Amino acid sequence: MTIWPTNPGSRAKLTTGQRKLGEVCDIIYGFAFKANEFNEAGKGLSVVRIGDVDKNKTDKFFDGKYDKRYLINRGDILLGLSGSFKASCWGGDKALMNQRVATLRNFESKTAESFIFYQLPRLLHNLEQLIAQLSVKNILTKHLNNLRVLYPPLKIQKQIVERLDAIKKAQELNDKQIALADELFQSLLHQELKSKIKNQKSKLQIKIKKLKDVVKVHYGKGLPKSERVEKGEYFAYGSNGPIYKTSKILVKYPTIIIGRKGAAGALYLVKEPSYPIDTTFYTEIKNQNELNLDFLYFLLQTLNLQHLAIITAVPGINRDSLYNLKIPLPPIETQRKIVEKLSAVQEYKKKLLEQKQKLQELFDSVLNKSFKGEL
Repeated sequence: MTIWPTNPGSRAKLTTGQRKLGEVCDIIYGFAFKANEFNEAGKGLSVVRIGDVDKNKTDKFFDGKYDKRYLINRGDILLGLSGSFKASCWGGDKALMNQRVATLRNFESKTAESFIFYQLPRLLHNLEQLIAQLSVKNILTKHLNNLRVLYPPLKIQKQIVERLDAIKKAQELNDKQIALADELFQSLLHQELKSKIKNQKSKLQIKIKKLKDVVKVHYGKGLPKSERVEKGEYFAYGSNGPIYKTSKILVKYPTIIIGRKGAAGALYLVKEPSYPIDTTFYTEIKNQNELNLDFLYFLLQTLNLQHLAIITAVPGINRDSLYNLKIPLPPIETQRKIVEKLSAVQEYKKKLLEQKQKLQELFDSVLNKSFKGEL
């Protein structure tokens, strides 16, 4: 079912399927409050500045006289009109709009407010591209007033909003589950690798060893730019993770890559053939019957390796500081049981992240079809 013209370039059809934003609502702009009158003590009302548009709280307050037209409430649509243009639904308490922030009010009776809101990110992105040639990217009143919004009958607007709202709720629930999975992982990490080990040393016959006693730490090797190509069979790992492909192999066995320079202390568990480049270390376990690789990976996460970095222009970790790390080693069977629990949580989170991607694809699909009039 086509709900509006599929050819926006046609003038005759344009008038029936689209409206100007300034025709369907009022655009209210913020006030240029004086920065020296702000406070951070929480006195008065919050002041929403450009950087606060997509947040639900601010760190600046204004305790003086103001015009009520600059007030916003929870649920109001906010627009950021400088730099990277953005739209958001305010989730905080009553607040004041600073300059270069705007809100939409007094929508026409045949307009679903949420239907307009769902269109804004794409419209603002297109507008940002159109005025990118300006030295300071600011949206002017005429730009917003003349933005073309899709405008099918109200019944159709509500149907589309209902679908998008349902997907949004599923996304919010999914995000909460991801956050809970993270909390569970951190709780288990602490319980299994810190508290449990600390409190049951004698029972579990835990040994305390230096990392150098159980692991060899090797320097990554230089990889010529000519070898850092998109096509290749194996990953080349830098201090920020897998950044290139290469046909060369440096490490055939599963290993832990540790950021040595730049992202010092960053950790990557790698189980495919790889080529750690010269901004990293890679590990080799001396005795598989004494130390489980996954256990070591989880354990290193609790040790905050970043604190080993020497502060220079480019922070870095030297191998001796790694080698002298003291690590608790329970029996190998205990290590495997701990890994099993933690891996189960990670696998659950992986599925949630896959679901997050699918939900985003579904949302984008519904939105795209709406723009084409295909729903």
